[in-house]
This record gives sequence, structure tokens and C-alpha cells, in this order.
Amino acid sequence: MSRHAFEAAAAAAVAALGPERAKDLAGCFARGRSRAYTQQALRVPGAEQAVTAVWDRAAEAGVTGDEAAAYLRGFVAGWTRRRDEIDVNTVWSGPRTQNVPVRAMAQALVEVVREAREECIAMTYSSRAYSRLTQALADAVARGVRVDVVVETLAGAAGLLGGPEPADAFRAVPGVRLWHWPVERRAEPGARQHAKLAIADRRVLLLGSANLTASAVRRNMEAAVRIRGGTAPQRAAEHIRELQRQGVLAPLE
Repeated sequence: MSRHAFEAAAAAAVAALGPERAKDLAGCFARGRSRAYTQQALRVPGAEQAVTAVWDRAAEAGVTGDEAAAYLRGFVAGWTRRRDEIDVNTVWSGPRTQNVPVRAMAQALVEVVREAREECIAMTYSSRAYSRLTQALADAVARGVRVDVVVETLAGAAGLLGGPEPADAFRAVPGVRLWHWPVERRAEPGARQHAKLAIADRRVLLLGSANLTASAVRRNMEAAVRIRGGTAPQRAAEHIRELQRQGVLAPLE
């Protein structure tokens, strides 16, 4: 059999596993680990079929363990290089124009969450349950992604938000970690948690005016930029993690 099928399977496995776990898969091939051992060691939700396909296509094409490892590491290097290239696009919700193609906010937000393989961070001021987003978050948790969502609270908004707590939009998603900026830790009276963003694996950042609500990402006129690669996604994630470490952001029970 041609090696094209194996190459396609190896590329798909790297995309499904992410770079770090794909390196682990390459190591299993290089060290001559068995299929059973590899499948047990790489139990990444949503990637089981991709791992099995690499084994099947390698056996069919007569690819040795060392060769398979080299292929996988090459795909990881290429994937990482593409990841690090900087690409900036504008994203909009609301009215469309015929002559200017723009990315839709709702689709861009869900895509950021779906891209995450290790870490997903989101921040919002207001929020309402939005089925496409909550399903994407649930899928991310299922494949082993750490998902953190920072929300404003009704107490923090001090009467400027109505309805249920913004956090309630995410409580139905098991495994999502909720955070807030406690009122007693705000140095200035009237300060609000007003950031709106989503980050996937510190390499993709969606930053704009839209809250995590269906009306914001579909009906309102909102604007954002999606930054892929470079230091901006990484620095944004690091800043949020440092705020958590310092206790500025606290877990929301």
C-alpha cells in the first residue's frame, strides 16, 4: 500500500492530539511500544480513532517504528511552525455587507473553543446560555482540555446587570472552572470585570466587544480581532493565570 494513507493518518493524529501528545505517540513508536500500551498511554478523548489509524496505516504500508516516529515528529514541527505564524483577522456580528467578506462572530467563537487541545480560557461581562458555545465547551472538557471561564457577577455589576447570574450559563457544563473578580478585591469603587475574550492553547486569541451571549455573537453589531500565533495569545493567557495565582481572580463556587 502507498504511504500516502499513512502520511494522512499521521497528520490527522497530530491535529487530534496536539503537539505534546503527538510527541508522546512518536516516542511510543520509536521505543517499540505495543499498540495496546500506546492506546492506554494516549487516552485523549476524541483522538482514539486517529491513534488507531496511525497504527493500522503503518502496518499496511510496512512503516517501521523509527520511520513512523520520524514522520510524526516532522508533522509536529510543521504544525508548530504554522501555529507560530501570526495571522490577524477581523470578526463581526450583525448586518452583513455584500462586497466585504468578514468572519462571523458566532462561528469564530466556537472555532476557538474547538481548536483547544490543552487549555481554553474565556472572559465575559454578561452571559446567557448559548447552546453552540456550551456544547463546544462540553466537548473540550471531554477531550481533556482545561476550561476556565471568568465572569462578572450581579454583585460586581452593582445593578448594571439584570436576570440570572452570568455564571449560570456555564454551570450545566461539567468540568468548566468558573472564576470571578471578588468585589472586596477591587481597588476602585465601581470597577467592573468587562473583558471579553477567548484563548485556545495560548496560540489563538479572540478579543473584542462581544459578551458570551447568543444576542452578542449573532444579533448585535459587535467587532473583534482573531489573532493566531505570535505572543499576544500567550501573554493574555499568562496575565490571566497570574491574576488567578495572586488571588485577584478567585474560584466561583
